[in-house]
Amino acid sequence: MSGFLKVKGTKIVDSNDKPVVLKGCATGGHLNMENFITGYPGHETEHKKVLESKMGKEKYDFFFEKFYDYYWTELDALFFKNELKLNCVRIPFNYRHFLNDDDDLFKINGDGFTKLNKIIDTCSKHGIYTILDLHAVPGGQNQDWHSDSSIHKALFWDFKIFQDVIINLWAEIAKYYEKNEWIAGYNPLNEPASEDHSKLIDFYVRLEKTIRSNDSNHILFLDANTYAMDFSQFPPATTFPNSVFSIHDYSNFGFPNPQGTLYAGSDSEKTKLENQYTRKIDYMIKNKVPVWNGEFGPVYASTVRGDGDPDTINKARYQLLKDQLDIYSHGDPSGDKTPISWNIWLYKDIGYQGLVYVDPESKLYQVLGDYLIRKKKLGLDRWGNDIDPKYAKLYDSLQEHFEQNIPLENQRAIYPHVWTIRDHIARVTRNLLFSQYFQYEYADLLADLTYNELDELAACFKLENMLKRDQLNEILRNYYIWLISPFLSKDQFTKIVELVSQQPIPPASNIPIFSNKNILSKMKPAKKQVIPEDDETETDRESENDSDRDASDDKENAPTGSNEKPAKKSDSKKRKVRWAQDLEWTTTVFPIKVN
Repeated sequence: MSGFLKVKGTKIVDSNDKPVVLKGCATGGHLNMENFITGYPGHETEHKKVLESKMGKEKYDFFFEKFYDYYWTELDALFFKNELKLNCVRIPFNYRHFLNDDDDLFKINGDGFTKLNKIIDTCSKHGIYTILDLHAVPGGQNQDWHSDSSIHKALFWDFKIFQDVIINLWAEIAKYYEKNEWIAGYNPLNEPASEDHSKLIDFYVRLEKTIRSNDSNHILFLDANTYAMDFSQFPPATTFPNSVFSIHDYSNFGFPNPQGTLYAGSDSEKTKLENQYTRKIDYMIKNKVPVWNGEFGPVYASTVRGDGDPDTINKARYQLLKDQLDIYSHGDPSGDKTPISWNIWLYKDIGYQGLVYVDPESKLYQVLGDYLIRKKKLGLDRWGNDIDPKYAKLYDSLQEHFEQNIPLENQRAIYPHVWTIRDHIARVTRNLLFSQYFQYEYADLLADLTYNELDELAACFKLENMLKRDQLNEILRNYYIWLISPFLSKDQFTKIVELVSQQPIPPASNIPIFSNKNILSKMKPAKKQVIPEDDETETDRESENDSDRDASDDKENAPTGSNEKPAKKSDSKKRKVRWAQDLEWTTTVFPIKVN
C-alpha cells in the first residue's frame, strides 16, 4: 500500500497524491444491530435486555458470542475483495461495546477494540480499507431506531456530558489506531439530527481538535445534519482540515409506497435523482472539498416476506441503483466528471437489502418465519415500512384526527421538519410502543432453544450459509475500479485489460479491476481519444413514491429542474492527454462500455 489516505482538493488521495475512490458497503446489523436487518422489533438495547431476561445470562452470552464471531470471518474479507471487487468496509458500531459501565461512562472497555480489530485486521490483510462509523451514542444523536435510544428525542444534544463521553471515546480510538494505514478514516457520528445546528457544529469542532491531538493521520468523514442531508449551516470547510463531507443519498423510489408505483427510469425520475444529489453536495461544490456517499440503496421484495411479484419490483429497484451509480460515476464536486467514493447499505441481513442474506430454509426462518411476516404486516419497522392496508386504516384515522385539530402551519413544526404527522405517529406508536410489547414474543421464541439450536441460529449469518443477491452484486461489481490519467483509446484500453485479466472482454461489458503500470510498456502510444461516457435510455414514465426514512426528496426542498446542459463534443478535447507509456495507475472508478 502507499501510506495514509488524505484529502487533496475534491479528491481522496494516497501518499503519492494518486486519487483513490473508495467503493464498498457497511456491516450494519453486526456491531450496531437494527431491527429490519436481523429480525427483532424495536431497539437493540431493549431487545437484548428482554432477551436476556427470557433466556438467562449464560444462554444469552453464548448466543451473542457466536453471532458476533460468525458474522465476519476471513472468508468475508476474501469474498469482499475477490468476488464483490470492493475496496472499503464501513463498520457501524454502538458505543455500548466500549462504554458498558453505567456508573462510569469514561471507563473504556477493551472488548470494543477486540470486536473492531477482527474486521479491521482481516480487511488489512487482504488490502481492504475500513471506515469506523460510530452509529449510536448515549441519548441518541437522532430520533430514529438506529441510534438505539428507545425514544423519539435526540437527547445527545441536550446533555453536554453525553458529548464529553463520546469525545473521550474518540480520543482513545484515535490513539489506538493512529498508525493503522488501512483505516481510511473515522466517521465520528452517523446521521446527526440536531434542531439547533450550532450544537452539532460546536461538537464537531471540539471533536476534530481532540482527535487531531491524538491522531493527525486519518481522514474525518463528517455527516451533514438532519440525517446526513443538510450542510446549510456548516462553517467553511477549512474549519475541518483533512476531512471528507458525507451525505446519505437514499431515494424514495427505492422503497414501498401506498400507491404501489415503481421506478421506471424516466427522464423526469432521473432528473429528480440528479437534483437530489446536486442539492446535497452544494456545500462541497462551493468549498471545493470531497464528498463521500456513506449510505444509499433500495430495498428488495421476496416471497419469504410475503411480497407480491418480487421479480417486477426488484427489476425496478435494480434500475434505480444503476441510475444512482451513474450519477456517482461523474459526481465529483469539482465538476470534472470524475467519480465519488461510496459505501452502499448493506452487507448482510435476513433478506431485505443485503448483498447476502439469510437462507429462507435456515434455522432462523424455522424459528422466526411466521413472526417476521406478522411484524411486517403490522408495520413495526420504520425502514421500508409496508404495513398491511387493514392495519394502515387504524393509523390513517389517527393521522386524520391530528390533521383536523392541528393548524396547517404547525403540522411541520416538530423537528425534523421534513417528517410529516404521519411519520411522527408511526415513530411513536408502531416503531416504539408497539415494538416494545412485541419484543417479548420474539424473546419467547428463542428462550427454550438448546445451545446447539442457538449456535445454528447464529450460524445463519455465516457467509457460507447465506445466499447471494447475485444481480445486486453484479451491478456493484460492474462499477469497476480503475483510473487512467488521462485516457487511452478504446482498442488500446481493451488490449491492456485483456492482458491483465488474461481473458477477452465480451461485448457491452464493463472492465474488471486491475492495477498495473508495467503492462503499459507493451502498448504503442494511443491516439488522442477520450472514452465516451455510458449513455442509457429508458422508458419515460412518471412515478410518485413515498417512503418513511428518506425525507430528502421532500417537495418543499427539492429543486424543480436541472439547468445542466449536455456537454458539447468539443468539450472532451480540452481534457489533458498524454501518451500511454507515461500513464500511471491507481484505484478509482470510471464505468464504461468497450463495444
